[in-house]
Amino acid sequence: MPANVTEWDARHREARQNSPADPASIVCEWLPLLPTGPALDLACGTGRHTLLLAGRGQSVTAVDWSGTALDILENRARTAKLHVSRADAAALAHSWTRGVRLIQANLEDLQLPEASFSLVLCLQYLQRSLFSQMARALEPGGMLLFETFTQAQLNCAGGPRNAAYLLEPGELRTSFPELHVLFYRELYAGQGIASLVAERRQRAAKT
Repeated sequence: MPANVTEWDARHREARQNSPADPASIVCEWLPLLPTGPALDLACGTGRHTLLLAGRGQSVTAVDWSGTALDILENRARTAKLHVSRADAAALAHSWTRGVRLIQANLEDLQLPEASFSLVLCLQYLQRSLFSQMARALEPGGMLLFETFTQAQLNCAGGPRNAAYLLEPGELRTSFPELHVLFYRELYAGQGIASLVAERRQRAAKT
């Protein structure tokens, strides 16, 4: 797996001519149940999930370190006749209600605003320091969909090889104690993958 933004840019340039990757199956499975308010797609890459959500009329903030990936996403969004804009990381703190907002940022330095999104997606990316921020970024009733590789991937071809970027067995299930887990699974069938869907509970009504 690429180790820095230059390598990621090169990888995305090589893949530019290929057909866009299909959305992850976990996203397709849960799509009818996912909130339709403002969404955040972390480590969005070339935007397979951003485009899926925006295509159903959802406003999506897409964040990635690779400018090349965001260029590809912008072109694909415009081809799909979606409204697209660019912003810097400071714009995360401001509400957004139309189309796709692209933000290039090093996720290691990212600060997510609290209670700002009804949906947060993070797929095939692991940065444990963002876990608590992801939970706090959800509005009450908002949902997190998270999926990435586990250490079982070391027994499979391809994928990340650095154990620091692989989930330990059962780790993801307990990584978001602030949230209520709606769905969890770990698979080992050609890939080692853990998937989680969790919800930030609504505030209790005052009596």
